[in-house]
Amino acid sequence: MSALLELRDVTKTFGGLTAVNDVSFDVAEGSVVGLIGPNGAGKTTTFNVITGNHRADRGTIRFQDRSLVGMPTHRIVSLGIARTFQNIRLFQQLSALENVLAGRHCRTRAGLFAAMARPPGQAREEREAVARACSELAFVHLSDRTMELAKNLAYGNQRRLEIARALATDPKLLVLDEPAGGMNEQETDDLVQLIGKIRERGITVLLIEHDMTLVMRACEYIVVLEYGVKIAEGPPAAIQSNPKVIEAYLGTEEA
Repeated sequence: MSALLELRDVTKTFGGLTAVNDVSFDVAEGSVVGLIGPNGAGKTTTFNVITGNHRADRGTIRFQDRSLVGMPTHRIVSLGIARTFQNIRLFQQLSALENVLAGRHCRTRAGLFAAMARPPGQAREEREAVARACSELAFVHLSDRTMELAKNLAYGNQRRLEIARALATDPKLLVLDEPAGGMNEQETDDLVQLIGKIRERGITVLLIEHDMTLVMRACEYIVVLEYGVKIAEGPPAAIQSNPKVIEAYLGTEEA
């Protein structure tokens, strides 16, 4: 498989702290890749430089052989990268349907004048957007929660709603930041199945996750960070037995 996303020597500092230090890895098209490491390893910062929330100080980030460094977030979304966040970021006072429609907005063409005049094309586009939003809600098993306010959804359903909103942007790469955080065992099992179905749609997945059971079940390739440095990468079986990874998570006997 060819590389959809390529990071080469990516570095990001905050004052005197180097959060990501010369990190390089590829995400193959059509794959599910995990980015793991202890707390403070630089995982979310890596996600943030990929998605444009932070700008890398050094290195290259290429998506479909196009540089992302310095590109604003909305342009990165338009190219086909969508994400969820470690801390849920929904419009809590809007319905589930309205949240997903907000994600779909980046693929609509009507401007301010069309929205005010509501010509036939605008009305058709709105109907298509609603149909697509309902389809994504069905995909994450939230059809019966379409008109419910986001704030009233159970925690696991809020996580799935975030994924539905991201899917509505037509991503080629879906970036998930701790999607199983706060989920119970059954919800986590359902998430593993959902990630598999997302991949079946031809969408590549890159995820941060602390639940190692989920990572080993869902991912075919794993990149491991510690203190902002890549210490290992490879298939799950190799990562599980890698001495550097074991030490990073469990510490040495002397420690």
